[in-house]
Amino acid sequence: MPYDARVESTDYRARLEIFEGPLDLLLHLIRKDEVDIHAISIERITRQYLEYIDTFRLLNIDLASEFIVMAANLMYLKSRTLLPRTEQPPDEEAEEDDPRWELIRQLVEYKKFKDAAGFLLERELDQQGRFAHQPDPGERPEEPAAPLAEVSIFELIRAFQNVLRRFETTHEIGDIVDDRFTVSDKIDLLLEVFRPGESQRFENLFEQAAGKAEVIVTFLALLELMKLNQFVVRQDHLLGSIVIERRLATAVPGETAASEA
Repeated sequence: MPYDARVESTDYRARLEIFEGPLDLLLHLIRKDEVDIHAISIERITRQYLEYIDTFRLLNIDLASEFIVMAANLMYLKSRTLLPRTEQPPDEEAEEDDPRWELIRQLVEYKKFKDAAGFLLERELDQQGRFAHQPDPGERPEEPAAPLAEVSIFELIRAFQNVLRRFETTHEIGDIVDDRFTVSDKIDLLLEVFRPGESQRFENLFEQAAGKAEVIVTFLALLELMKLNQFVVRQDHLLGSIVIERRLATAVPGETAASEA
C-alpha cells in the first residue's frame, strides 16, 4: 500500500514510547498470519514489516535504530533467498543452507523469554488479588467479567492501516477539502465527544473524516491522548475489534493545551 501523503497540515511529531522492539513486531506478524515460526516466509514478513516502518514514518513517529537495522537484515535475507544455493554469499558463521535459520533461532529464543516474563507477570497479578480474609459462608462474590486486553502499538497500527486502505477505496483522490485540522483540534474534539468511561469502536473515529490528512491527524490525536493516560485502547482477542475508551480518571483538560500538539 503506497503511503504518498505526509502530515503537511501540522509540524507535529509523535514521541510515542514504543517499549516493544523489532522482534516483538515480527512475532506480532507471525501470530497475525497464524503460522509456525519455523515456517515463516521471508518475502511476506519483510513486506509486512516494511509496511509498518512506512506507517511509522507517515505518522512522524520516532523509531529506534534497531527497527531500521532489522529492516536492512530482512531485506538482506530476502535477497539471499532469491539466489540459488550455489551462488549464496560465503558466511563463515552459517552452518545451515537456509538463510532464515539465524532469524528463526533469535525469534524462538526471544519468544521463550517473553512467554516466561508474561507468565511471571500473571502470577504477580494473581498474588496481588489474593487476600488472607475469607468471606463468610454463603457469601460468594460474583466473578467479574473478563476485561478486554490492552492493545499493543503494533495491533493499533494494523487497525490504522486497514482504515487508510478502506478510506482510499471509498474516497476519490481528486476530492478537494479546504478544512485543515491540527492534532490539538482533534484532541479537543475527542475529549468533547467521549465522556469519561464512554467507549466506541476504533473505526467509528474516522467515519466523518473528509480527507486522508484528517484520518492521520485524528489517529495522532488518539496516540497523544493515550500517552497522556486519558484514553485506553482494548480488544477481546488478537485481530478482534478494537475499542476506544476514555478513562474515568483523566488529566485536567487544560493540560492538553500545553502538550506538544
